Amino acid sequence: MGDILGITEHFVITGASNTRLVRAVAEFIEEKIKAAGGPDAIRVEGKDALEWVLLDFGEFVAHVFHDESRGFYDLERLWSDVPRLEWREASIRA
Repeated sequence: MGDILGITEHFVITGASNTRLVRAVAEFIEEKIKAAGGPDAIRVEGKDALEWVLLDFGEFVAHVFHDESRGFYDLERLWSDVPRLEWREASIRA
């Protein structure tokens, strides 16, 4: 993303089926980044409505969508010309 967008190196895009899960995923991301010694989010948007929570960590931005909003905004299509990295699930313990 850095060469194309200029404000971040990577987007992480994920979704959840309801607003409680959107909140839980966003909080989980923040906790894991902090536990790994990473920075606090520079900016967090959308925690009130929980339709699209944006967590800006500078080097990467995490987008946590409610499934319906993810389909509507379709960021994957918008950025389809940008190389993708496939997510490999690690053993993560909450």
